[in-house]
Amino acid sequence: MPIFEFKCNDCQNEFETLVMGSAKPECPSCNSMDLMKLMSACGFVSKSAGPGGQTQTTSSAASGCGSCSSSSCSSCSIG
Repeated sequence: MPIFEFKCNDCQNEFETLVMGSAKPECPSCNSMDLMKLMSACGFVSKSAGPGGQTQTTSSAASGCGSCSSSSCSSCSIG
Protein backbone atom coordinates (compact mmCIF):
# COMPACT_ATOMS: atom_id res chain seq x y z
CA MET A 1 0.00 0.00 0.00
CA PRO A 2 1.40 3.43 -0.93
CA ILE A 3 1.66 5.41 2.33
CA PHE A 4 3.34 8.79 1.90
CA GLU A 5 4.50 11.52 4.28
CA PHE A 6 3.48 15.12 3.65
CA LYS A 7 3.97 18.56 5.20
CA CYS A 8 1.26 21.15 4.83
CA ASN A 9 2.57 24.45 3.46
CA ASP A 10 -0.28 26.35 5.14
CA CYS A 11 -0.27 25.06 8.75
CA GLN A 12 3.09 23.16 8.80
CA ASN A 13 1.38 19.92 9.95
CA GLU A 14 3.34 16.75 9.08
CA PHE A 15 1.30 13.60 8.48
CA GLU A 16 1.19 10.23 6.72
CA THR A 17 -1.63 9.15 4.47
CA LEU A 18 -2.57 6.37 2.07
CA VAL A 19 -2.67 7.67 -1.52
CA MET A 20 -4.38 5.50 -4.11
CA GLY A 21 -3.90 6.14 -7.82
CA SER A 22 -4.24 9.79 -8.81
CA ALA A 23 -6.01 10.82 -5.58
CA LYS A 24 -4.97 14.22 -4.21
CA PRO A 25 -4.48 14.18 -0.42
CA GLU A 26 -5.42 17.06 1.84
CA CYS A 27 -4.14 18.14 5.25
CA PRO A 28 -6.17 16.53 8.06
CA SER A 29 -5.71 19.66 10.22
CA CYS A 30 -6.72 22.48 7.88
CA ASN A 31 -7.99 20.67 4.72
CA SER A 32 -5.44 22.47 2.54
CA MET A 33 -4.20 20.73 -0.60
CA ASP A 34 -0.99 22.83 -0.65
CA LEU A 35 1.27 19.97 0.45
CA MET A 36 4.92 19.05 0.11
CA LYS A 37 5.81 15.35 -0.18
CA LEU A 38 8.55 14.40 2.28
CA MET A 39 11.29 11.83 1.78
CA SER A 40 10.62 8.74 3.90
CA ALA A 41 13.01 6.12 5.16
CA CYS A 42 11.96 2.73 3.91
CA GLY A 43 11.44 0.44 6.87
CA PHE A 44 11.36 -3.14 5.65
CA VAL A 45 13.64 -5.97 6.74
CA SER A 46 14.85 -8.69 4.38
CA LYS A 47 15.97 -12.06 5.73
CA SER A 48 17.85 -14.51 3.55
CA ALA A 49 20.10 -17.52 3.84
CA GLY A 50 23.73 -16.47 3.69
CA PRO A 51 26.94 -18.47 3.36
CA GLY A 52 26.69 -21.78 5.19
CA GLY A 53 22.91 -21.48 5.53
CA GLN A 54 23.11 -18.79 8.22
CA THR A 55 20.22 -16.32 8.31
CA GLN A 56 21.26 -12.79 7.39
CA THR A 57 19.08 -9.81 8.23
CA THR A 58 19.40 -6.54 6.36
CA SER A 59 17.48 -3.31 6.65
CA SER A 60 16.87 -1.02 3.71
CA ALA A 61 17.35 2.19 5.72
CA ALA A 62 17.96 3.52 9.18
CA SER A 63 15.04 3.28 11.52
CA GLY A 64 13.63 6.13 13.56
CA CYS A 65 14.69 4.61 16.86
CA GLY A 66 18.17 5.24 18.21
CA SER A 67 19.17 1.65 18.97
CA CYS A 68 18.66 0.13 15.50
CA SER A 69 21.51 -1.21 13.43
CA SER A 70 21.54 -3.08 10.16
CA SER A 71 21.26 -6.46 11.90
CA SER A 72 19.20 -5.95 15.04
CA CYS A 73 17.07 -3.57 17.07
CA SER A 74 16.37 -4.09 20.74
CA SER A 75 13.51 -1.58 20.92
CA CYS A 76 11.82 -2.55 17.62
CA SER A 77 12.34 -6.32 18.02
CA ILE A 78 14.05 -6.61 14.64
CA GLY A 79 16.69 -9.27 14.18
